[in-house]
Order: sequence, then structure tokens, then C-alpha cells
Amino acid sequence: MSMPAHQVRARYGAETITVYQAYPPEIARAALAAGRFVPPFKRERMTWIKPSFRWMMYRCGWATKPGQERVLAVEITRAGFEWALAHACLSSYDPQRYADRATWSRQLRASPVRVQWDPERSLRLAPLPHRSVQVGLSGEAVRRYVDEWLVGLTDVTPTARAIRELLDADDDPAAEALLPPERPYPLPPEVAAVVGATTV
Repeated sequence: MSMPAHQVRARYGAETITVYQAYPPEIARAALAAGRFVPPFKRERMTWIKPSFRWMMYRCGWATKPGQERVLAVEITRAGFEWALAHACLSSYDPQRYADRATWSRQLRASPVRVQWDPERSLRLAPLPHRSVQVGLSGEAVRRYVDEWLVGLTDVTPTARAIRELLDADDDPAAEALLPPERPYPLPPEVAAVVGATTV
């Protein structure tokens, strides 16, 4: 059975969901030491969170790209994640969601959250037919993320590098076994409708 084109998949529990971010070492070290995001992390910048570990690996090149050498698993509240999607605007115009381009453009400027759907990635980081959600937080959303939603931070850089080494050794089964488990996330229908997601 084929995967729904726009479905949120993530590692989550009863109260929290895990998202991923990649940072330069100085930001990651300070955040891990404090147990939360502190300077040199900048609240003024848009920060993108990604529930898909494989998409994060595609973005950061298995923690090798400059400025993305450390990968953090960020555990946040499910309530916070759902607030973000409920207050989001899609990063590209969708005539099924917005009355016209002008309406979408106004909402994009006003919204504290931006959502885009990019091709999900295979273990070898090839594009797949279905999509993965990326969530960009700015303004009020960044403040809530840092001060209210954050539950815990874990450095998963060693996992990223271990998987890369196994792939380099052509041991795909062992590499796949190290991937964090992700499953369809049960978005409330009214939240799913905002971002064009398939409900579970």
C-alpha cells in the first residue's frame, strides 16, 4: 500500500513528539549544557523543526555540512506542535487552501509559522513519492518553542555518524536498524486541514 502523499510521521508518545534540528557546535553545546536553547541561539531568526530523521539527515548530510555538524533530537509537547500547525501558513500557494494569491500572501506575512512539504527521503537519501513536513517557527512561535514547549534535548549526532559509517560499509540492514522509529501522527482533523495533511 502506498504512503499518503501528505502525512505527518514522527516519533511520539502520549504527551510529546520528537523533532530534529542541526546546529553548529557552539549552539548545540550551549543548548545541551543548559537543557534549553540559549545564546548563541537567536530567537529572532526563523527556526525549522523536522519530525523526519531521514529528512534531517538529507538536510545536514549526516551531520557533515558546515554549520550543521551537531544534530539534536528535540522533545516538545504535542500541544505545542499542534498549536504550531494550527497557526501555520503553507510556504507556497495552494488554491485549495486559500481564496487567492493575495489572501495567501497576507497570511504568509502575518503567520508565526510556515509549513512546507518536501519529498521524504530513503535510507540512502533518495527522494520518495510521499512528502515530509518541515515547520518553520518565527516570532511568537519561537518564544513558545523555547519557553513553553521544550521538554528535553538529546544529541543524536553519534547515531547519525554511526548510520553513515554503516552505509559506507554497504550494511544497509544494520544502518536501518539504528533509525529512530516513526509512525503516522494522529493530527486533529481541524489542524490537519490547515496544512493539507492526511489524518491517521
